[in-house]
Amino acid sequence: MALTFSKSADFAIDKPAGEPCPNLDDSFRCTIHSKLRPKGFQGCTVYDCFGAGQEISRRSGQSWREQPGQQMFQALPILRQLHELLWYLAEALEYKAFESDVRTAIDRVERVSRTADLTTVDVVAERAMVNELLLKTSQLVRGKQSKKKERRGADLIGARLRGADLAKANLRGAYLIGADLRGADLRQADLIGADLRDADLRGADLTGALFLTQAQVNAARGDRATKLPGSLSRPAHWSASAAGA
Repeated sequence: MALTFSKSADFAIDKPAGEPCPNLDDSFRCTIHSKLRPKGFQGCTVYDCFGAGQEISRRSGQSWREQPGQQMFQALPILRQLHELLWYLAEALEYKAFESDVRTAIDRVERVSRTADLTTVDVVAERAMVNELLLKTSQLVRGKQSKKKERRGADLIGARLRGADLAKANLRGAYLIGADLRGADLRQADLIGADLRDADLRGADLTGALFLTQAQVNAARGDRATKLPGSLSRPAHWSASAAGA
């Protein structure tokens, strides 16, 4: 309801923000949820609000059908970003690096996320504070690496990286759209914010990859041989893509 769709490879239709998707039924369920990809709604399968939508609905106690939803729609992207930060911080806590600082950051972001009017939250400042801590954690976990593994924000769209040694590489915010990463070693690589849309991860090893989300994995292609961090699930569409490869 709150988000906008633009007709493209990810969405079969245009949908303005604030208008219900035509696939939404009266019980707030998607009528084509099991067929999103074949129906042209791949974008829906890779979006993750990190529970922000459910939280906003819970706080309101009513849906946009019972009350004007504009305030809810404005709050959604803000709370989503805060929940995303909490996701990353929860992972950082597992590494037991800067544990006290991480717990302090979690408490702060949780407190900010409870702000009555979320539109007053300075999300940029919150992200900057957390990012500094995540970066320090990443550097400690990965250790000192060669310059060729420092690929932060790199344009690797369609890159031929089959079998590449990218273990412990810094791929923060890298553009890996359509990259050939078959059999690549991505163990403990920092993949926070990396764009993995249609990246070929068949046979790749992402064991222990840092700050990798389910949405990123869902956007990529893989197979049964792809190794993922234990916290993530193998997307259902990977079987189909592997069969058609």
